Amino acid sequence: MFINFGRLARQRGLFALSALALLAASVPANAQTTIKWLHLEANPDRLATWEDIAASYEEANPGVDIEFQFLENEAFKAKLPTLLQSSEAPSMFYSWGGGVLKAQSETGAIRDLTAAIDADGGAWRNAVSPAAIDGLSIDGKVWAAPVQSGLVSFFYNKAMFEEAGVDATSIQTWDDFLAAVQKLKDAGLTPIAGGGGDKWPIHFYWSYLAMRELGKDGFEAAKAGEGFQGEGFVKASQHLADLGALEPFQDGYLGATWPDTQAVFADGRAAMVLGFENMATASNQANSATDGKGLAQDQIGRFPFPLVDGGAGVITDDLGGLNGWVVTKDAPAETEDFIHYMTIESAPLLAERNNVLPTAVGSDANVKDPSLADSAAQMAKATWHQNYLDQDLGPNVGRVVNDMSVELVSGGVTPEDALQQIQDAFSMEM
Repeated sequence: MFINFGRLARQRGLFALSALALLAASVPANAQTTIKWLHLEANPDRLATWEDIAASYEEANPGVDIEFQFLENEAFKAKLPTLLQSSEAPSMFYSWGGGVLKAQSETGAIRDLTAAIDADGGAWRNAVSPAAIDGLSIDGKVWAAPVQSGLVSFFYNKAMFEEAGVDATSIQTWDDFLAAVQKLKDAGLTPIAGGGGDKWPIHFYWSYLAMRELGKDGFEAAKAGEGFQGEGFVKASQHLADLGALEPFQDGYLGATWPDTQAVFADGRAAMVLGFENMATASNQANSATDGKGLAQDQIGRFPFPLVDGGAGVITDDLGGLNGWVVTKDAPAETEDFIHYMTIESAPLLAERNNVLPTAVGSDANVKDPSLADSAAQMAKATWHQNYLDQDLGPNVGRVVNDMSVELVSGGVTPEDALQQIQDAFSMEM
C-alpha cells in the first residue's frame, strides 16, 4: 500500500477551510505531475527532513506533486521487482547499488541517468564526488544518482589504548596494526570487538585487505573477469588469517551479532571495532551500551584501515555503503530535476539535520556531529569508494565472501581454499 505521508502532513487544517475556499476548490485544478518517491525510511526525524525538501520543491514547482510511498525494509526488497514491472511502479526508489542495481539495469525497468548527470556541461557530475558517481556506474553508464555514502573505519577506546601504551597515530600499516593488537593483549585487554555470528562484519577486513593489496585497478580487473585467485588475494587472505591467529576478538565472537559487537565496544569490553561512520555518535553509543550511555565521544578515536607493505592501494581508497536514487523508465521527466534538487541543492540540509554523509562536493562542511565530521572529511578525499562486497558482488557471491572471511579469521580454511570457493561462486554468476 502506498501512503502519501507528505501530502497528509501538509493537508493539516483543511477542515477549517471557509465556504468560499471550498467553492474555489470545486473548480478543476491544473493537471499535476506526480512523482512517486518510494523509500524505506521509518525514522520520523529523517522523514520530516525529506518532507520539508519535497514541500520546498513543490512550492517552487506548483505543477509537481511529490507522493511519498513507504515500504518496510524487507517488504521493499521482496516487492520491488514486482512493482517495477507493474502499473504501480514508483518514479524513483532507493538503491544500495552493487549487483542488485546491475540486475535492475538489465531489465529495462529503470532509466540510464548518464545524460542527465552530464547535461549543462556536466554540472551535476561535477557537483558530486567522482568516487560516488563511479560507484553507481555500470559499464560507463550512471544508473543511480548518488545521495549519501558511508565509511568503514577503526574506532578505538582512548583510555584502553593509553593503558596498553598504543599510539593510534603510529598505526599506518597492517604490521603496525598487528603489533598494536599484540600490545593490547599483553596488557590483558581484548583488542577487537568482532561479529562472527552475522559474518558480514568480518568481511570488512577481507574487503579492505584485498583493496589495500590490489588497488582499484587490480580489484576492478578481478571483477571484470580475471577472478579472485591471484597473488594479491592470496596475500590479503593470509593477512586476515594472521590476525585470527592472534585471537584478537572477545570470547564467543563467532556467535556474536552486530548489536552484540557494538555493545562489546560501547561497554568498554574491547579496545577497537571496525564499523560504520556512526559508531562514535552519542545516540549509537547510548543505543548500543548495556548501561544506556556508552562511551563519551571524546573518549573515542578513529583511524582509517591501514595500508599493507608493498600493496597497490592508497589510504584514500575507502570501503562503505553507497546509496542513490534510481529512476524508472516511465517516470515523469521532472523526476531527475527533483532528485538533483534533493541530492545537490538540499545536501547541506541532509547533512545537518539527518546526520548523513552526502556525496555532494563540499557538503561535508555541513556535518555537525564531530564524530561524523572526521569521517566526512576523509570521505571527501576518496580516490576510490568500494561498496560493501556483499552488495557489490551480488547476494550469492557476497554470501560466500562473508562465509570465507569468518572461516579465514577462525582458521577453518586456507587462503587458497577460501579463494577457490569465492571464485566458484563468482564463475557461476559470469
